[in-house]
Amino acid sequence: MSSSSKLFLGLIIFLSLLGLFFVFEASTVESFKLFGHQYYFFRQQALWLTLSFVVLFLASKFKVSFFEKYALQIYAFAVLLLILTLIPGIGLKLNGARRWIALPFGTLQTVEVFKFVLISFYAYLLSKKLDLGSFLFFLFWPILLVLLQPDFGSLMVLVASSIIMYFLAGGEIKILSIIFGGGFLLALLVVIFSPYRRERLTTFLNPEENIQGDSYHVRQITLALGGGSWFGRGIGNSQQKYSYVPEASSDSIFAIVAEEVGFVGSFLIICAFIAYFIAANSMVKNKVLSKYEYLLYYGILGWIAIQLLFNLSAVVVLLPLSGMPLPFFSQGGSSLLMSFFASGVLLSIASHAKIKKS
Repeated sequence: MSSSSKLFLGLIIFLSLLGLFFVFEASTVESFKLFGHQYYFFRQQALWLTLSFVVLFLASKFKVSFFEKYALQIYAFAVLLLILTLIPGIGLKLNGARRWIALPFGTLQTVEVFKFVLISFYAYLLSKKLDLGSFLFFLFWPILLVLLQPDFGSLMVLVASSIIMYFLAGGEIKILSIIFGGGFLLALLVVIFSPYRRERLTTFLNPEENIQGDSYHVRQITLALGGGSWFGRGIGNSQQKYSYVPEASSDSIFAIVAEEVGFVGSFLIICAFIAYFIAANSMVKNKVLSKYEYLLYYGILGWIAIQLLFNLSAVVVLLPLSGMPLPFFSQGGSSLLMSFFASGVLLSIASHAKIKKS
């Protein structure tokens, strides 16, 4: 294993263990309130993390030619998983949304699987031919199914990741602008005709209105960030984790992190994420990749970067809250598992690629 691969693996271990620690920090109050002890969510996340390390190892040894060979079949299976979430008795309905399938050991959020599958499929499709019609056709179905769940945050990730894939494949900026504009208009229409999302947008634009109602989440996150100041309140001293910040251990976990370790600690954690991408790029520097491998490799990095940016932007109130997990950090097995699986695929591509001849 090269030095860059060791660094990459070390950063995954560091970020995920740090994430596990903060899941415990942020979830103790809610865990005790719901289950009578403070370790419930921590133990669940620890089990998923253990499984994720196994998946990381297996994926790092797996040749990606399998995904290329069976790209269409895997895409069809992933679409079927999205459909199953909408079927009563198979898909679970929580908080008015159908995004999960029940498993013997937990639940599976199928769109997390589809994020990787779509990138893998587009890597196959766009490596053969840069055809806009086919590109939009295969994007239409997941957009429709994710809207029906509904999961607007994941929809934004899928669309943004797809645009990155089209750009990496050599798509023209003009066409990308049209796609982006169309996607923005579609998103705006969805927000306008959905009372729940319209309220979220209104809350984002006017956070001082209805502080005890629609603006409550944004207000509490802002208080957490402000309370952290430069160096934080100290580990374990978050005030907002006491049932003030909703989803404190999942989508809003970085607000608790910022409150406890402050701006300086948050900046260092973000630097660790940046180092993850730099190490990933270094792993394939001076190596020969096929077009499929190139698109898959940088498509995965684009997807993880988008999810990271969207989550952090929502936490610092640059974007409306949309239920986006923070890679390697947020509580939730599906997101964690797929982040590790995708990272394993990166290790596999880097390890099997040949060094360029000078």
